[in-house]
Amino acid sequence: MTKVARSPLLPDRHDQADFFVCDIYDAVPKADIASMEHPVFSLSTKPDTRIRRYENGDNFLEVIPSVLGLATVMDRDVLIYCISQVMAGLKQERKIERKLRLTAYDLLAATNRPKGGSGYICLKAALERLKGTQIQTNITTGDKEILDGFGLIDGYRIVRETRDGRMQEVEITLPDWIFNAIEGKEVLTINRQYFFLRKPLERRLYELARKHCGRQREWKISLERLHKKTGSNSTAKEFKRLVKAICEDDSKYSHMPDYRFALMADILIVKPRPEFTEAYADEEKLPLLGMIKPETRQKARLEAPGWDIDYLEDEWRDWMTEPPRKPDAAFIGFCRKWFEKRGRP
Repeated sequence: MTKVARSPLLPDRHDQADFFVCDIYDAVPKADIASMEHPVFSLSTKPDTRIRRYENGDNFLEVIPSVLGLATVMDRDVLIYCISQVMAGLKQERKIERKLRLTAYDLLAATNRPKGGSGYICLKAALERLKGTQIQTNITTGDKEILDGFGLIDGYRIVRETRDGRMQEVEITLPDWIFNAIEGKEVLTINRQYFFLRKPLERRLYELARKHCGRQREWKISLERLHKKTGSNSTAKEFKRLVKAICEDDSKYSHMPDYRFALMADILIVKPRPEFTEAYADEEKLPLLGMIKPETRQKARLEAPGWDIDYLEDEWRDWMTEPPRKPDAAFIGFCRKWFEKRGRP
């Protein structure tokens, strides 16, 4: 008997007719740039109780779990849905607040989470992990630096339950860090197909591609650097195997949304798919970043003598939240300030 290969995508867990019962599809999926860039969420499907600290130049991020473990990449669905609803409110010029009242079923349907009793149980567990995971950072959102510790949500309250205990409505209060990002429009649209990706690492790779590649022709990153940016617990050897498997599946099924992923030696290469060109033009009106000119790289070397120019370009691209109007001039200025602050390596 021939074994049928399993699709790399999750099944559609909700009837399409459900989407017309409410206005959930009026809210385009959005994610905040800061947590797309930094490894805030765990890739593990088992409770992850490690304290994590990441440093990038002068910026730091410390993620502290509760006894239930860190919030996971799959738990992030809840935040994406909340951010999407608030951004839809902004677009419609409604007053927005940190506290949202949501219909639980709408959230499950919009994010392709399981329906039935298991879906509500998993949603409540996700809310507990989001509330329990504490962040300490000096990374600014909306031009505001929050130095106090805070949860990924400030709190939640189940407003109504059915007789069998299923939540119908839930109130979720967003922390200042995320709300500031929303007010500052430091968010990016993501593809709805994101919610159909099976593997947490696939979702994390997509987030990084969406943030760093955007609509430029290509983005490359070493596996060593990618390992850190994903927050993976795997060994370097196992991590390479996992990334390679995702790239092979993408080559076979084209299942990764918006981008093509390919592994060449120890370098991950990401390129936008042809149909992606105009998909997010509404939020990326500035010129595409593209490639830095050779003469610009030479000038940058003079501004930061002794530093590896590829390393500085990686740092610069990580530091940006949107494409600058004059990329070459911006890169030279970044290198100048880098050297003024740190001197020779």
